[in-house]
Amino acid sequence: MTGDKSWLELQDRVCVVTGAASGIGASVAERLTQVGARVAMLDRDAQGLHKVQVKLQDQGAQVMALSCDISDAQGVQAAAEKVQATWGAPYALINNAGLLRSGGLADVSLDDWNAVLAVNLTGYLLCARAFGAAMRDAGEGCIVNIASISGLFPQSHSGAYSASKAGVLQMSRQLAVEWGPQGVRSNAICPGMIRTALSAKFYEEPGFEAKRSAVTASRRIGEPHDIADVAIFLASPRSGYVNGAELVVDGGMSCMLMDMVPRPGYNQTA
Repeated sequence: MTGDKSWLELQDRVCVVTGAASGIGASVAERLTQVGARVAMLDRDAQGLHKVQVKLQDQGAQVMALSCDISDAQGVQAAAEKVQATWGAPYALINNAGLLRSGGLADVSLDDWNAVLAVNLTGYLLCARAFGAAMRDAGEGCIVNIASISGLFPQSHSGAYSASKAGVLQMSRQLAVEWGPQGVRSNAICPGMIRTALSAKFYEEPGFEAKRSAVTASRRIGEPHDIADVAIFLASPRSGYVNGAELVVDGGMSCMLMDMVPRPGYNQTA
């Protein structure tokens, strides 16, 4: 990232990122440090989190790594208390940690269903409560909830994933309505196809990336930084009048439906 890092007005502000050990979360944490924020990173992957911490500290960043399962209410509260005791009240929370366990609705196990909801939906609420309390007391703050395009369009055989992300969207709106009068904004991002550790194996299949790229208007697969750049804007004072919004960041995939209908002589649908 280049340019004036003070433009986003996040210099020395305390920002919390969940699921920061890899993928989108790690990219969000890095982007935040590049604009001068102090970043508390949460993930239950302690080893992966340590690697990100060392990398960012080597770049001169102010970061804190906290091993935490966001589905554990006590663990989340302890992390929030640690952040506040060290740096003071957080200004931004980026809810990003996620879990996917496949299965059709006819046969997905209840254990898998509940495990996904516990992280993807309840975990977001626990983090919003724990870190948002200080924001509400301070009269300012923002929450960015990483949902998914799967929360808008059902993704079959993905267990509770789509349902959990749809829940995130509604919860994000509700947080905006309930906490907006106290100075706390809540917005959501719906990523499309992003190349992360969860999807990396798919792209090893010959021709797979080309097929996926063909159904996006931008004709490419998204990278974690594509989501991170949107997230840090929503986390900044520069988006101060954006509240209760949902931004679809999918390279135009969601507007491709009619173009995927073959029309000889009109389109070049693969």
